[in-house]
Amino acid sequence: MTHDHDLVLRPTAAQTEAALNPPPGRNGGDLVVETLAGLGATTVFGLPGQHALGMFDALRRSDLRYIGLRVENNAGFAADAYGRITGEAAPLLLSTGPGALTSLAALQEARAASAPVLAISSQVPTAGLGGGRHGYLHELPDQAASFRGVVKSVHTVRTQSQIPSAIAEAWTSALTVPHGPVWVEIPQDVLLAETAVPVVTGGDTFPEELPPRPELTAVAADLLSRAERPAIIAGGGVVRADASKKLRQLAERLQAPVVTTFGGKGAFPWTHPLSLQSWLEDRHTTDFLEDADVLLVVGSGLGELSSNYHTFRPRGRVIQIEADLGKLESNHPALGIHADARLALQALLETVGERTDPGAPERVRAVLDKVRERIASQELTLEQDVLAAVRRALPPGAPSFWDMTILAYWAWSAFDAEAPNAMHSAQGAGGLGYGFPAALGAAVADPTHPVLAVSGDGGALYSIAELATARQYDLNVTWLIVDDGGYGILREYMTDAFGQPTATELTRPDYVALAESFGVPGVRTSPKTLEADLAKALAAPGPSMVVLPAVLRMFAPTHLD
Repeated sequence: MTHDHDLVLRPTAAQTEAALNPPPGRNGGDLVVETLAGLGATTVFGLPGQHALGMFDALRRSDLRYIGLRVENNAGFAADAYGRITGEAAPLLLSTGPGALTSLAALQEARAASAPVLAISSQVPTAGLGGGRHGYLHELPDQAASFRGVVKSVHTVRTQSQIPSAIAEAWTSALTVPHGPVWVEIPQDVLLAETAVPVVTGGDTFPEELPPRPELTAVAADLLSRAERPAIIAGGGVVRADASKKLRQLAERLQAPVVTTFGGKGAFPWTHPLSLQSWLEDRHTTDFLEDADVLLVVGSGLGELSSNYHTFRPRGRVIQIEADLGKLESNHPALGIHADARLALQALLETVGERTDPGAPERVRAVLDKVRERIASQELTLEQDVLAAVRRALPPGAPSFWDMTILAYWAWSAFDAEAPNAMHSAQGAGGLGYGFPAALGAAVADPTHPVLAVSGDGGALYSIAELATARQYDLNVTWLIVDDGGYGILREYMTDAFGQPTATELTRPDYVALAESFGVPGVRTSPKTLEADLAKALAAPGPSMVVLPAVLRMFAPTHLD
């Protein structure tokens, strides 16, 4: 009788030969790249540094494709986007100390957005581990401590034999729901020393699934089946779990209106009769959701942006499906179901009853009409025209990546992503500089579509160096920069709060001339010519830039009323 635990994978003849007769000149860095290749990685991002040279030297002996960026934080954003597009753990190779720490903001965004990033950093020599002050270059008392509050898991390697298992364990952690960034650090001497460890030929890992508890989905299905006014909030967890079709099936069976969060853009069809779209920063939407007698929240923690800045007060029963245990019932009492969105929605589809509610689409239209009337009363036609021009210029299936800028804040609420996993922004952690380097990572992941990056002039200055990366690898990214002469949204916030802005105005370059100095074609456009200029740039192969000088305004918030 054979039991599952008795099964052992037998090495092939080629694997046995590689193990018994490894090629000469291998070091600890080779174990890193061999393990990554064995796990299925094909592409790595990063930036070399003195302590990490063992890893980077090993790259030339591997088949891994290396994409080198100019700033570690930007490399982290590129890896983040690669992970979002592919669903794979994107390796990010970094050096010790300053190089590692420069990636922290990007890793915070990856954690907030549940993007799988496998960061592998060098460390000071083994003798320097443990807090002793030896005076090594880049030395920190405890480098790993700087990352423990940011990433999902931290793994410190001390010997070469630990490398394959540590990286495989981190890979599993990154791809276990909720996805997220992980941290592996390897001392310089371990990376550089010649190795006697056989060639790494295997590396299959099996991230654990997170199914819902059946007694909880049974209660949820009963509540939804008997609800008079059900509604659904769909968050980023629906997109990451590839559960959009199941969400639509459930919404149609229940005749439940659906609003998507800013992280869940595209989780539900924008023009569907049950779609409340993404107008979460609007009191009309908030009132509608508060009136639901049963509210199903899928893949969202109902954080600040998803709750109209915590003004949302549900009066009915809340059912929350969430893979991140820390977000479960963190903001509102609920029937909390700790599960992957796809598995939980499938369980509900198997048990929920069908509702008839012919008035649901009419109630949805009434809410959207009120939203449109509110926006129309504010005389913001320029902003709406610019956003509409971007939507018309962007080809079907082309992904977009948005920095923290006024046009992006409009897009959160008013932009039709047209498909799941097609619109991304830095709204998870809210840091500047995300749009362009993330778009580069997406172009590496899928070169079959052009990619759009959208930045303000303030955020663009974080990423100018990556024009060299775009040109070096000839990546199909068009960068739209809305140039309003400063940090536009902060200008608005400070003017509203204090009567005048401080520290928001910027001296900036001629962006078109700057792009062209990198060999990247650029064009200065206007609101009237934006659609044509942007469409032309997106249709041309390779990188390009479109600069729109314009001062945009935000629509008035409702959470302060």
